[in-house]
Amino acid sequence: MIRFFLPLLAWACVVALSPGAARAEGLACGALADRLDAAPLPGTRAAIARDTLRVLVVGSASTQSGGTSGPGATWPERFRRLLSARLPGVFVDVQVYGARGSTAADHARMIAEHGPTLRPHLIIWQLGTVEAARGLSADEMGEVVQETAARVRAARGERTDIVLMDPQFSRFLRANADVEHYRDKLFLSAMASGGQVFGRWAIMRHWAETDRIDLERAPRAQRAAVADELHDCLGRALVEFVLDGTR
Repeated sequence: MIRFFLPLLAWACVVALSPGAARAEGLACGALADRLDAAPLPGTRAAIARDTLRVLVVGSASTQSGGTSGPGATWPERFRRLLSARLPGVFVDVQVYGARGSTAADHARMIAEHGPTLRPHLIIWQLGTVEAARGLSADEMGEVVQETAARVRAARGERTDIVLMDPQFSRFLRANADVEHYRDKLFLSAMASGGQVFGRWAIMRHWAETDRIDLERAPRAQRAAVADELHDCLGRALVEFVLDGTR
């Protein structure tokens, strides 16, 4: 298994935070600023300059509810509202398609169906959790990502950026599946297809291990409130990641 990629090494390092990075850390609920670094997102940047940003989100359960108090509390909706607030004068249109238990192959069909109509400048593709939990082929997942990215590139060129969001952190999942294998495959697929990875696993793990947000250990009566906070913080972290890619 190939492990020594620059993004993985950067995540493993403790870095000195500049004032700008420290500000991003505060805005993203204490997520380590080096985990919010993004490579350039040219399609997103160009769209913002034209005052209209279209975003297509595909994924599984947490794109729809994820145990939150309602649709308005999910990370895609929080991302839309927060990004709109940070980009006054820019119309931010976020369209979300997903379903509980959906796989990369299901998401690829969603992108093929809705992409030509929406013509997104940014695709945020949440995947890997279902594949790891079910023990599905990581290689097949990677092939789907690369094939889908190739079709998007052929149709849209650099007008569309692709960001893969890796699995959500879970101690139970870590104990029962080789999550790192799926995460590595996502990194390889992103590198091969010109996409990027938003490291949800590492960010959520940091929050859990520092007692910032720990959904698995939240009392049942507080579960929805903690899920709301988690999704809000994920939305904030994703906003910082995207804005970093447009600077």
